[in-house]
Amino acid sequence: MARGLSLALSMLVLSGCASVEMPSLATPVPDRWRNAPAPVAETRPPTDLHGWWHEFNDARLDALVDHALRANLDVAQAREHLIAARILYNHANAPFLPSLRARTNDAVDPDASASFINAGFDATWELGLFGRAAGATREARGQLEAAAADFHAVRVSLVAEVVRNWIDLRSAQHREQWLSAVRDNRQQHFDLLETRAKLGLANPQEVLQARADRAEAEAALSAPRQDAMAAAQRLAVLTGRNDPDPDWLTPGPLPELGALKFAGAPAELLRTRPEIARAEADVVRVAGELGVARADMYPNIGLGASIVWSTNIATNRRHPTTNVISAVGPLIDIPLFDWGMRAARSDSKAHELKAAVLAYRQAVIAGVADVEMALGTLEQQRRREDASIEAWQALTQSAQAEDTRKRLGLSGGIERNQALIARDQAALAVVDARAARDVAYVGLYKALGGAPEPLTDMTASSEPAGVVR
Repeated sequence: MARGLSLALSMLVLSGCASVEMPSLATPVPDRWRNAPAPVAETRPPTDLHGWWHEFNDARLDALVDHALRANLDVAQAREHLIAARILYNHANAPFLPSLRARTNDAVDPDASASFINAGFDATWELGLFGRAAGATREARGQLEAAAADFHAVRVSLVAEVVRNWIDLRSAQHREQWLSAVRDNRQQHFDLLETRAKLGLANPQEVLQARADRAEAEAALSAPRQDAMAAAQRLAVLTGRNDPDPDWLTPGPLPELGALKFAGAPAELLRTRPEIARAEADVVRVAGELGVARADMYPNIGLGASIVWSTNIATNRRHPTTNVISAVGPLIDIPLFDWGMRAARSDSKAHELKAAVLAYRQAVIAGVADVEMALGTLEQQRRREDASIEAWQALTQSAQAEDTRKRLGLSGGIERNQALIARDQAALAVVDARAARDVAYVGLYKALGGAPEPLTDMTASSEPAGVVR
């Protein structure tokens, strides 16, 4: 009893003496965002990272995102990869559990005077000492966490792309509407100048310029039409369809953001941004590979047992004799001549682990920079939108004034027509500025790793025995 207890304690010590400690991943991040927007006086809660697109208050967009998350083929592939990684992780300790194998074979005596048939069972149990079991489990854990990060990254990208293409579609439709108004006003301007030229009241050169402006306005309509068709086709791919939904091509309101209430600290990126989670998973995986490589430098120790029944089938056929052979004992595999290669592999994995840690720190720094740039871009686009709206409002008032002057007979139709063209061009600038702000908002929450939470935690699983984090 005392000898067995001593052996068990010795094995326990050996199992952890070569395990690899996880390196520190502490990476300093700022306490707050430098480019964060000014606090909003509203009492409404901050934007939800897992449902940020609802801030557009567009029911059709919300339904489109929900459908894409269910039907997108990239998401489906990432989900299957995650399930596969989880299955392997749940069985990561299987090689270090007792196994039993049945076997039969024919054994012919070299002098051909006897022939035997052997049947039996072999039982082996690799103990996974020197950190081998812990390293294999950690490696599988890293692969699982990498698959989970990839799954999250695909969903983040999908939501962002669906919203961005929906914005592109709606802004293209609005640009077409305003360009059509410009085209119509250009046509009226040309007609007025042509009439004046016939009366000798206008320069023929002005008529030619008005004709060219009208043709350019007509040609400009092709760009938003092409943009709308391209955005609709991309939405079809994102939602797993062959063709766009005809309902998408019906013009609708352009998604519009109100005053945003942004909350969050840079440290939250460590758990929301998939690129950082992927880099952390790589550290865990490489640490597991290093643990296995170090364990390979030590003897592979296990327990084995076998029982074999051997029967001579060439002689004494009427009364064959059966011999039973059994054995039990330790199994020891000691590296000798290839130990140098094993040591080199261990050293190589140690440097790969250092590289993985550096990659993680780089991912954190890049994540903070991406969010800062996205915040700055969003603020600049907000200012651009405000200035564009102010210009459009001023030109709208100018067009109204010209309309009043025309009704009172104080100006001709050309002045009013030019004022309408200027107003419609300002409206085009508002559409572009609003779409740019919306796209900047999408970029911000993509950088933050915003996506809906899965209905079930696909990474949850019971820890295999001997798991070491």
